[in-house]
Amino acid sequence: MESVSVTIITRNERHNIRDCLAGVQWANEIVVIDQFSADGTAEIARECGAKVWQEPWHGFAGQKNIALKRARSTWVLSLDADERVTAPLQREIQNTIAKRPKAAGYFIARKNFFCGKWIRHGGWYPDYSLRLFKRDTGRFEERAVHEKVTVSGKTGRLKNPLEHHTYASVSDFLQRLDRYSSLAAHELRKSKPSPSWTDQTLRPAFTFLKMYVFQRGFLDGREGFFLALSYAYYTFLKYYRTAAEGSIESHD
Repeated sequence: MESVSVTIITRNERHNIRDCLAGVQWANEIVVIDQFSADGTAEIARECGAKVWQEPWHGFAGQKNIALKRARSTWVLSLDADERVTAPLQREIQNTIAKRPKAAGYFIARKNFFCGKWIRHGGWYPDYSLRLFKRDTGRFEERAVHEKVTVSGKTGRLKNPLEHHTYASVSDFLQRLDRYSSLAAHELRKSKPSPSWTDQTLRPAFTFLKMYVFQRGFLDGREGFFLALSYAYYTFLKYYRTAAEGSIESHD
């Protein structure tokens, strides 16, 4: 059977990394690129059999492309430290590549958990992402946030999802929302340095309606309402910061 490398980037993921690696011990190799964690992440990863390299921060895509360069297998499964490969997904991956498919990559759904609850609506499921691909055909696009891999060739979809245990608390979610909105604003300024007032008002309102009403986020109860409202705020912050920081730069 063709070989599989699992690649993961980390920074202070002590509370996640052991469970993540437990689900991929079947892989031919595990490559971890660690951003000089101070909580023992690298040591735990080595204990679990991973090959660990420590690198300064090159951005999400940059870190993942470094991991890709370190991988040696025919196929790569790119994971985040808070994701888990279930037994059914493991079997599906192994059975799929054993057939030597013509596809260059496969999208995998994610079961996203918020504060321990599986969020089934609001655009949070199935949340397909290209994660399994032939090493020589894929590369992560260089961007500040929401990095994704692109491959040269056909793609398919797997049936079994990853489990994504993200945002263990509301505080964790809000901290990352603030960070990601700043990164997104930096990326947005490259293509739209002067957002209009409608970007800062109507887009957030539409984000809430899309998630809560059109994508039936209301079926997830108070969590669905909180997430729809939070993503509306994220949308506002992204465009507001783009406009505000662009204005500051123009006066420098």
